[in-house]
Amino acid sequence: MRVLTSRRFPGPAWDELRDVEYVDWPPSEPRPGADALAIVARPVDAALLDLLPDLKLVANYGAGYELVDLEACRAREIAVTNTPGAVDAATADLAFGLMLAARRRIVEGDRFVRAGRWGSGWAEEELIGDDVSGATLGIVGLGGVGKAVARRARAFDMRVLYAKRTRLPLEEERELGVEHRELDDLLAEADVVSLHVPHAWHTERLLDERRLALMRDGTCLVNTARGAVVDEPALVRELVAGRLRAGLDVFVHEPSVPEELFGLANVVLVPHLGTALPSAREAMTRVLVDNLLAVERGETPPNLVS
Repeated sequence: MRVLTSRRFPGPAWDELRDVEYVDWPPSEPRPGADALAIVARPVDAALLDLLPDLKLVANYGAGYELVDLEACRAREIAVTNTPGAVDAATADLAFGLMLAARRRIVEGDRFVRAGRWGSGWAEEELIGDDVSGATLGIVGLGGVGKAVARRARAFDMRVLYAKRTRLPLEEERELGVEHRELDDLLAEADVVSLHVPHAWHTERLLDERRLALMRDGTCLVNTARGAVVDEPALVRELVAGRLRAGLDVFVHEPSVPEELFGLANVVLVPHLGTALPSAREAMTRVLVDNLLAVERGETPPNLVS
């Protein structure tokens, strides 16, 4: 099976592929004979697929696959896979890091010290933060990453609420230590809201202006999912007003970030670091290659999206 890609993916699993063709992206000429496409953070649309007449598989590197035109792939009987699971721990760790940084004002404290403003051996009043331990955490979307966040929250003695289109069985709720809420109720009740839903038609601007207004003053929003699941202009207005805090790893028009956020002390900004660990990236490659090899053997890939 010939695999077409624009880059080498990290880790030893990549070397298990026997026929890989590296091309400049996007390809400008037809590429007959390419059986599979290994792709990350690049659009896969009908125009691209027309250049790949023999394609059988689009293997997406990452859990999110919103840049892949699933309808165009289905029309051409091209399978689509992703790499879920491999990203869970790394993304959950980052979500907690952002929660701690925003609530305990760690980034502000770092800037305070570097600017030579620390005038005594006692924490300055202007840097007094909010509790994480014992706070109420609302998780929106309780898939693999959301469950990993819930497990970490137990170590902080947090009360954990969750909103999900399909409620978990009661036994699983008890095992995770979570309580179900409708989304609007969760937003009104939580001290911290952490987003873990995919970007799709039903999650586009899921947290719109009305829902952001349901959050109590001082609530912290953590987004390690996708920027477009929040109404970004509405969130910017809330942050500029100082009503909410936020830890943001994702934005609508990456790598563009709303300029109004740069001068704000109540928001922590990081550049899509969710999987930025060697262990996570190599685990994602392992899953990507497993999907490719399954198709080569004529089997159903283990992480079939469409």
